[in-house]
Amino acid sequence: MIGQETRDVERKITAILKVLSDSAEPLGGRVISRRLKEQGVDLNERTVRYHLKIMDERGLTRSIGQRDGRTITQPGLEELKCALVCDKVGFVTSRIELLAYLTTFDLDGCTGDIPVDVSLFPREQFARAWEIMKGVFESGFCTSNLVAVAAGDERLGDTIVPQDKIGFATVCSVAVSGALLKAGIPIDSRFGGILQIRNHEPVRFVDLIEYHGCTFDPFEIFIAGRMTSVTEAAKRGDGKILASFHGIPMLSRSAAEAVLGKLKAINLCHLVVMGKANESICEVPMMLNKIGLVLPSGLNAVAAVAEKGIDVTSKAMNGVIGVGKLRDFLSL
Repeated sequence: MIGQETRDVERKITAILKVLSDSAEPLGGRVISRRLKEQGVDLNERTVRYHLKIMDERGLTRSIGQRDGRTITQPGLEELKCALVCDKVGFVTSRIELLAYLTTFDLDGCTGDIPVDVSLFPREQFARAWEIMKGVFESGFCTSNLVAVAAGDERLGDTIVPQDKIGFATVCSVAVSGALLKAGIPIDSRFGGILQIRNHEPVRFVDLIEYHGCTFDPFEIFIAGRMTSVTEAAKRGDGKILASFHGIPMLSRSAAEAVLGKLKAINLCHLVVMGKANESICEVPMMLNKIGLVLPSGLNAVAAVAEKGIDVTSKAMNGVIGVGKLRDFLSL
């Protein structure tokens, strides 16, 4: 049995590894401490340095330079993937709720922060990736056409873009959850899945992963497994795209429609499917006194790129970004 004290140490080590994995450059104890506090983990610089020494001995980190900078090693990355799996159950739901709360976007003034998904493309393949994504954005199978692009060492969401990569941020569907939450409408995010499209219209979900019991984002897995056919859906109207399934209170329908209407008007909400009270939607049963809501993923264009064999790393729900930093994809 693992004692509570040991579990606490492992949690702290895991938190530090996560900070290092998101950085493209070595970080010292002071910077790590500050970034941990931004994530709600209160570890002072001295405590961070103590744990870094333990991590060095275990081969999870490596000291770089003379200022106590550290980088994460390959064993450290493997440890991060496997660490404390029980603590990560429900991670996706918690992340959705956090980003919805952090959404400060003003529907009337078009200002504030909005959640984004971040993807990393090889620099030399981004032009080809752009051509592939163009058709998907034109089809309306993404949350929004607004994107942000960053080069090496620049920050997008919670990610520092590596030198040999191009960072690409797309509006996350959690933006809709955030807008509904700000309007006083509670939203229950239930599933991430693959939605079948036929004659350009949503038909049914063919695969679903429940957020509440999940330790990873379903869309990242679907993309890595090449389980979509977004390109075909965009070109011919028949294929499989990424989408999420949510529930809202039956009595909030009118208020929700008003919010969704405003989001559509400013290009921040595409292809929303809203069901009827207590009825199935896209062949998924709805709970009593609830209305089903299906939203396309912000990663559908990226999924199309992966379908073509281009190496892309996706980080769903990767923080928030000021909406003023976004621009229309077709204007790039």
